[in-house]
Amino acid sequence: MLIWSSASSAQPLLRPTLDLASARQIAAGCEAFALKQGWHMVVAIDDAAGQLLHFARMDDALPISTGVAQLKANTAAGLRLSTRQVREAVKSNQGAQYVPGITVVAGGLPIADTHGQVIGSIGVSGGSEDQDEQCAQAGLAAISFN
Repeated sequence: MLIWSSASSAQPLLRPTLDLASARQIAAGCEAFALKQGWHMVVAIDDAAGQLLHFARMDDALPISTGVAQLKANTAAGLRLSTRQVREAVKSNQGAQYVPGITVVAGGLPIADTHGQVIGSIGVSGGSEDQDEQCAQAGLAAISFN
C-alpha cells in the first residue's frame, strides 16, 4: 500500500510514500526466503529520506550485520542506487567509497513504486553479498505497488 502525502496545503504535491505495513510485508518476504535457505539475516528498511522505517534481526544473525544492513539501506536510499551499482559508480569517482555513510557492499536496493519513483530502500546483511542481495530481491518480490 502506498500513502500519498502532501508537501504543503497551499499547493499540494502528491508523492508516494512507503508505509509501515508495506515495509513489514517486504521484510517478511525476505525473512521467509532466508529461512528456506537456512540463512540468518538482518533486514533494515528505510523510507525515501533514508530514515529507518522497519528493522528485523533473525535469530542467530551476526551482531555486526545490524549496522551493515542499516548502512546498506541508507546508501541505497541516499543515492537511489543498489549498493552493487554504487560499487561500479565509485570506480570512476576515486575516493567516493570513503564518504561517511556510504557502502559498496552488495545487499542494499532501492524500493521503487510502479512508476519507478524511489520510495524507500532495503538493506540486508548476514550472508555473502550475493545472498544478501538475493534476500533483498525476494523481499521486494513479496509486494506489489498498485
